[in-house]
Formats: sequence, structure tokens, C-alpha cells
Amino acid sequence: MADSVEQLISVPLQELPDRWRSASRAEEIAGARALHDRDPDEYWAWAAGKQRWMRPWDEVRSGDLPEFRYFTGGLLNVADNCVDRWAEDPTTADRAAVVWEGEPGDTRTVTYAELARETSALAAGLLELGIGKGDVVAIYLPNLVEAFTAIHACNRIGAIYTVLFSGFGKDAVAARLKVSGAKAVVVADASYRRGKLVPLLETLRTARPGLPDLGHVVVLDRTGRNLPLEAGEVSYADLVARHPEGTPAVPLEANDPAFLIFTSGTESTPKGVVHSVAGFLVGTWANAYWQAGLEEGDVYWVAADVGWLTFPIQAVIGGLACGTTIACYEGALDTPTKERFYEFCERHEVTQVLAAPTVLRMLRSFGEDLCAAHSLPHLKLITVQGEPLDAETFTWGTAHLDVPIVNAYGQTETGSTWTYPVTGVDALKAGSAGRPLPGHHCEIVDDDGEPVPAGTKGNLVITRPFPTLARTVWGDHERYLSAYFTQYPGKYNTKDEAVLDADGHLWVLGRADDVINVAAHRISTMEIEGVVTAHERVAEAAVVGVPDPTKGTVPIAFVTLLAGADADSVSAELIRRVGEELGGYARLAKVYPVTALPKTRTGKTMRRLLRDVLVEGAPRGDTSAMEDPGALDAVLTAVSAVR
Repeated sequence: MADSVEQLISVPLQELPDRWRSASRAEEIAGARALHDRDPDEYWAWAAGKQRWMRPWDEVRSGDLPEFRYFTGGLLNVADNCVDRWAEDPTTADRAAVVWEGEPGDTRTVTYAELARETSALAAGLLELGIGKGDVVAIYLPNLVEAFTAIHACNRIGAIYTVLFSGFGKDAVAARLKVSGAKAVVVADASYRRGKLVPLLETLRTARPGLPDLGHVVVLDRTGRNLPLEAGEVSYADLVARHPEGTPAVPLEANDPAFLIFTSGTESTPKGVVHSVAGFLVGTWANAYWQAGLEEGDVYWVAADVGWLTFPIQAVIGGLACGTTIACYEGALDTPTKERFYEFCERHEVTQVLAAPTVLRMLRSFGEDLCAAHSLPHLKLITVQGEPLDAETFTWGTAHLDVPIVNAYGQTETGSTWTYPVTGVDALKAGSAGRPLPGHHCEIVDDDGEPVPAGTKGNLVITRPFPTLARTVWGDHERYLSAYFTQYPGKYNTKDEAVLDADGHLWVLGRADDVINVAAHRISTMEIEGVVTAHERVAEAAVVGVPDPTKGTVPIAFVTLLAGADADSVSAELIRRVGEELGGYARLAKVYPVTALPKTRTGKTMRRLLRDVLVEGAPRGDTSAMEDPGALDAVLTAVSAVR
């Protein structure tokens, strides 16, 4: 019987057909890799040279992990690079910067010139409210054009922004506002999600008591209801209208803090990691450029929530820094019908889509007939990140959408995805995250920090700094050091398990916490999920480990099935297959067919909730980030039915 990891990584390289290749991009990445081979700092100097600086930097990098700086002494402004430079150029001023569509069907297109005017006016409005460099502004918005203007208004004046996920409830909002010490919040009165109003302003108002630092609330009337404003609140439209003259972009030192973003986790106090001004700009420009293969005339849809760092990386900062047209959608991808994803691509002539792998799984579950009915002639690429990509989903997407599927890996803390096949150049492997990009170094090590050979599972660590890596935890640098650099001194601990294959491709197996120990055998949940999702009748799966008095831990699978599948026979087949392919120790103790899996709005399956239901009988902890509460109800029903 082959080892499960060996099975996983043994898939062959798939060379790109000529129609997917880019000769110019191949030449360019070859040059970038040559710079990296001489000195990674030479590569970062090249990438930084693609931006507009107000003062050149004195040195590319100083220091090493965990204390480092990039482009010290250099001055620039992120809004100037992402908005102004394109608005000032006659050839790009009238180019669409954002093409937006709301869930009810309303649309808005904003050119770079228009985006510059509104951003500058809003920035002047924030100055009127007493907000300036170093002050924290929270952005509590769904996917709207105003998310772009609010972020870049903060960038323009040197305010530090923090984006709050628009699905957060009162307690989650209050905790993050308290930790960040936000002086202002930009909020919509509500957003549309699955045909319903999500009352953001009402949630903020209930969270506001006990937040003495919060002096101003800027209210965007998303729904047109013209709600009466309360003390300390000001209309977004009025604030912008009062300042048509705008305000200049202020020069910021490269290592000034640009924003903080709160990571997911189990800690009682939210952990806000801080990213730098120039480091994030330079790194995300490169990220969007290589991963999406952006070219003139492209329309790039980042099908993610603005509260997921992927959206600022690829859309608000990286995408606009490339001068690209960004497509932005407010609502659920299956509302009001399952055709919404395809229709959005058709309406806006989308050329690239970035999403979580669950979006591809969703499309697969909708059926091949629906896919065949929408040819999407403009689509050139789908790139995914946020969760491991299973081979079956990769194969389905490549075959039925007839575009390359580029799988990328990164974290909130890394500030960008840093390993993936370069679009238009590199061969693909079903499920791998390709090779690290120039400017990045990693190792796979054992628990003692010693490197392991190719084909051996281990702990993924980053061995040298790069510009988008988080610099600290807001207000608690010791927490930053202890969280990421204690176990392996001098190396950043991703806390993910991974394996490198013989071709140099990296396979990220999931969180080290998701590695389960069954009768003294360690196996990642991704390895088991790979076998489960390979079944022709399974749309998606989530495997969790639960306590067992004999084996210590046993794996349990939750699966959603394609239409027409017989749940009992598929469940029995899955138990048999996992045992045969991975070994008896990995045999599934139980399979629960469900109609849906609980996910965050960013598409990540909430395995913690699945484990809670099995072990505790109900979810424990915060569920406010969940996309569809009905999915959790389906899980509770499935589990209780067999107890």
C-alpha cells in the first residue's frame, strides 16, 4: 500500500498548452528568478522600482527575522500609486477602476479619475473630523466601491485602517474596535446578503457603548433608506460633498504602519497583525502581477469579501497598483439563482477570477449542464487560495471551464500568497501550490527544526523576511515574537504542515492543529479529504478528528453529495475506500451526508464548529463569521439523527 502523502504528491506535472502560455511573462519571470538567485534583495529592489516614490530608499533591507525593515528612508504613498498615478495619465484616467454590482442587481462603474476625486474628497473629510496620520479608522463595509475609497482615503492621509468583516456581530465588532483603539468607523447602514438586509449600522450602534476612543461614525446610505443619524454620526455623502478640493497624498516612510488586520484563531483577545506601507504595496503589486497574469484590458474579479485580506491584496492594493479594472460583487454567489456566478462573469466580461476553492466546488455541485450553458469566452484564469485544493476540483475546473487553475498559498500574516505557479508560464500540478516566488525562502522541518527530505511531511517555516510579512501585533510586540518565532528561532512558523515533492512543488496539508493522531499514526485531514473528494458523487468534504477511547482519535467525514447520489451507499463506499487507500488506521469512523457545510463568507469550512457539534453537541464560541446559519442547522440535524 502506498503512503498517503506519496499518493497525494505523485500526480504528474501538466505542461501548459500553447493557448495558455505567455512568452513575455516567461521572459520576465526568468529575469526575476535570476535576480533572486543572485540576491533576493535585488529582486525586491526591482519590484519596488515599479512603484512611484516621493523619495528613494536608502537601503533595500536591514535586519533579519524577526526584526527587519525594507526600503528604509524611502517615502511614498499607497493611494498615490494605486489611484493618482493612473488618474493623472491621460491614457488611463478614463479606464474603469472598479466595476461594481450589488446583489439586488444595481451597478456602478468608476473610472480611475472618478476614484481619485472621491478618495481625495473623503480623505479631506476625515481630516475635518480630526483624523490624521497614525490614527486608526475601522472600515465596516461590504463589497462596495466605498470600500476602495475608504481604504485609500486612509492611505492618502497616513491613517491606519482596519477592515472589519461585514458578517461580524456586536461582540466581535466591539472587541476589535476596543483593541485597535479606532477613532472613527466608516459603515454602511446595511448590506444585502441572500436577499436580506444585514443591519451593519444597527450592529455598530449596539457595540459602541464602552468605546470611548470612537469619536466619529461615517455612515454610507447603501440602501437609500435615509436613516436618521445619531450623535457622533455623519453622512458619507455629505462629508465627501463638503470637500471637492480634496487633499494631497502625504509622503510616508516605507516602514510606517499601513493597516492592521485581525487574524482568525482561538485566542480570547483578537490579534491584529500590522503591515507596512511600502512593503505591502510592493509585495501585493508583485503578487497580483504574477498570480493573476494581469494585462491591459483585463477585468479581474476577486470573488471574496473585503474583510478577507485577499481582497485588499489582490483588488484594493495589488490590483489597482497594476492599473487593472477590478470587478466587485456585493452578495452571495448563488443568489438569486445558481447562475449568478456565470452571469456576473458574462455581464462584466471578466477575464480572471480569484476565489476560495469552495467556489469551484459550488460550481461543480451545480452541475455540468449549467456550466456548459455559459461558455465565458473572456475568461482566461481561475486562481484559488484560502484552503487546500483537492485534485478532483482542480481537474473538474480545468476541464469544464477550460482555463488554468492556479492554486496559491499564503496567510494573513504573510500579507500575500508567496508560492504558486506563475500564470502563463509554470506547469501545473493538481492540488499543489507550485514553487515559492522570487524573494521568498522556506523549509520543511521536523519538530526539532531540522530540515526533512522531499516527500516527508513536516512543519512549514519561512527562513528569510520579505516585504509583506507582518511586522508586529498591534500593541503587543512580545505576542508577535512568541506566536511566530519561539518554536523555531530565526524562522517564521506558519503552523502549517507541508511536504515538498520531487519537482520542487509545495503541498500545504493544512494547519498542524488539523493533523490527527490515530492509534499513534499521524495523518492530516487533507490527506483523508483527498480520498473522499475523489469519489465521483462527492461535491465537497470536511474531515475532523474526535476523541476515541481505544484509538485516541478517529476521523469523521461530513460530505455534500451531487444530485442523485444515494447517501447510504456513498457513505459505505467512502469508509471502504479510505481504509483501502490510506490504511485501516485512517478508516472513517462515520460519514455524515449533509446538504451544506458551515463556511465563513470567505469560503473556508469551519471545521471547529463540526468538531464542536460532534464532541460537545453544539457549537462553542463565536459563530458570527458564518455565511449561512442554515448549514450549521443541517449538520446538527444530521448528527442528532444517528445519535
